[in-house]
Amino acid sequence: MVVQRQLPDRDSRDLLELTRDIADKLLDPIVDHHEKHETYPDDVFPQLKAAGLLTVGHPEEWGGGGQPAEVALQVVEELAARWCAVAVAVSVHSLASHALLKFGTPTQQQQWLPDIIGGSLVGAYSLSEPDAGSDAAALRCAAVPTGSGSYVINGAKSWITHGSKADFYSLFARTGDGTRGITCFLVPADQPGLSFGAPEQKMGLAGVPTTAAYYDNARIGEDRRIGEEGQGLSIAYSALDTGRLGIAAIAVGLAQAALDEAISYANQRSTFGRKIIDHQGLAFLLADMAAAVSSARSTYLAAARLRDAGLPHTREVSIAKLICTDAAMRVTTDAVQVLGGVGYTRDFRVERYMREAKILQIFEGTNQIQRLVIARSLVKR
Repeated sequence: MVVQRQLPDRDSRDLLELTRDIADKLLDPIVDHHEKHETYPDDVFPQLKAAGLLTVGHPEEWGGGGQPAEVALQVVEELAARWCAVAVAVSVHSLASHALLKFGTPTQQQQWLPDIIGGSLVGAYSLSEPDAGSDAAALRCAAVPTGSGSYVINGAKSWITHGSKADFYSLFARTGDGTRGITCFLVPADQPGLSFGAPEQKMGLAGVPTTAAYYDNARIGEDRRIGEEGQGLSIAYSALDTGRLGIAAIAVGLAQAALDEAISYANQRSTFGRKIIDHQGLAFLLADMAAAVSSARSTYLAAARLRDAGLPHTREVSIAKLICTDAAMRVTTDAVQVLGGVGYTRDFRVERYMREAKILQIFEGTNQIQRLVIARSLVKR
């Protein structure tokens, strides 16, 4: 189904058309194979880089497309409608770039941003640990200053999307006590002392690995520190809106794909002498699915437009992440129901969509955390 979109200008419409064309030709023909066999698509990200689709929303001065969030997120949604795992990796790249873009020194930015924002280097985000997920302040991976212009890093990180495949990692490590004792570093993939675990055996998103990372006396120069010592947690939190909006857009793309699959099947399959879409009970289910997708899209775009206008938007981002990911879980589950028994088999994509939707309710802050953020915003101080 071609979604009717409200876009700010002709260039934005052309970009969405380009994205659809590339996604249809590059991603859609190979996604089933890679997800089934849990293999990484080595040639996909170079082609997305070449098309400029990795950094459409980043500043033009560093090689980005300069599009507003309203447009950049719809690009991510279109990618997600073809391949959720790839769209997640694209969103994570933006998240990983945030620290350097917003908190790096001019020297650091001149050195690394052209390659990162231009798309030559793909990034990953390294915040979570085995015992520190939603409670990021509890992390233990330590970076100890040597007194001679470097830090020695020891410890483990977990749940790294694109782990072992990315070119750099935005790492958050402990340099002191408490919430003010966390510091951000930009770590290259070939850092001596850095190694990765085997890919996690996930329910979905199998085409892009998620791994643990291990630092064993990894010595990194002070020039790789982003921001001041102890500023890491505030840097990490400042990126939350970026990450959560990305996941909201991805959830809508996934839900749209599930809706399209269900509509197509309902228009082809017949029972009792009629197409099943002509049975009111099923038609109403599809109508509810369509309403959920459309309203979820409007929710994340409303938050994106607030962001583009420079207005407060943290609560609206949490609302969007909550609404969109819950909608994706509901719509993908209902898509399986529409297809009936065959929807439960791997002959059709909807069973994969249902598995992929679950993680969207969990990462970038669980939906319980989103409810906490929203609730706190309602308390009058």
